[in-house]
Amino acid sequence: MLAGIRHLPRHAMAVPIGLAALLATAALSLTVGTEHIPLDQVWHGLFAPSGSASDNIVRELRLPRTLIGIAAGAALGIAGGVMQTLTRNPLADPGLLGVNAGASAAVVTAIGVLGITSFSGYLWFALAGAAVAATLVNALGGARSATPVRLALAGTAVNAALFGYVNGLQQWDLSSLDSMRHWSVGTLAKRDPELLVTVLPLLVVGALLAFSLARPLGALSLGEDHARALGTSIRRTRILSIVAITLLCGAATAVCGPIGFIGLMIPHAVRAFSGPDPRRLLPYCALFAPALLLLSDVVGRVVVAPSEIEVGIVTSFIGGLLFIHLVRQRKVAQL
Repeated sequence: MLAGIRHLPRHAMAVPIGLAALLATAALSLTVGTEHIPLDQVWHGLFAPSGSASDNIVRELRLPRTLIGIAAGAALGIAGGVMQTLTRNPLADPGLLGVNAGASAAVVTAIGVLGITSFSGYLWFALAGAAVAATLVNALGGARSATPVRLALAGTAVNAALFGYVNGLQQWDLSSLDSMRHWSVGTLAKRDPELLVTVLPLLVVGALLAFSLARPLGALSLGEDHARALGTSIRRTRILSIVAITLLCGAATAVCGPIGFIGLMIPHAVRAFSGPDPRRLLPYCALFAPALLLLSDVVGRVVVAPSEIEVGIVTSFIGGLLFIHLVRQRKVAQL
């Protein structure tokens, strides 16, 4: 039996490993915090609550935080896999290419300029901002002739401009600063579970659309000529991919704020055993990305306890180191 397991292809072991990682990080998210709650008390709080303080912490604070982290992490991971495959760009990422910044800028505009404070109101601004940023970066990068470096530079420029705008708006409208500051750094803390219920249909539609595009994206990754020979509609694939990315990133950013680098790190990590085929890459991103996001959130809770560091800062620190590593690689630097 062990011999049979050793001869399984690497990608066949990814699903149980990914599920185990996700369950383990979800358990950490429910137990670790300012007050440590043992797993048996977590189980009691989830399935047989008695109204104790521990039960309330688990059900009202940590469970919504964990579920939102799973949904947002999966969305960002899938979006990153779609972007890297679509652009054939190993540096593509919803945060790096300005998509999250576009959603964030649109949200703070809705709050600070238009006075829209309801989630149902600024959710649509987040989606529109993500779509505009994705289109703008693609246009500045040269669209069809875009290279990884050109797209990275375009994304960096758009990111800088949008976050400069966000910071300027916060200073201009100090009365709305407390409401807007949550979208300058991504966080899973103190999020109403109703937010997840509202965006869940958008996340599901975006994920299903991305999975349905796996085959044409795989053909497009071989080059436009090969894709046409295989009967793939390049224009349709690109448009629907942008729609999927917009739904996933816009909805996730509306709930959590801009969380960067998840979509960059996870596709690189899982591609080592999934290969470049999006039919395997995207489902594995959906498993491993939320595990990384939850683990980063737990690290942010304990490293400066009893205070905490927002998860967006933790992922940016880890992702920044990975980005430097990727840029130093010859195969990336020469693109």
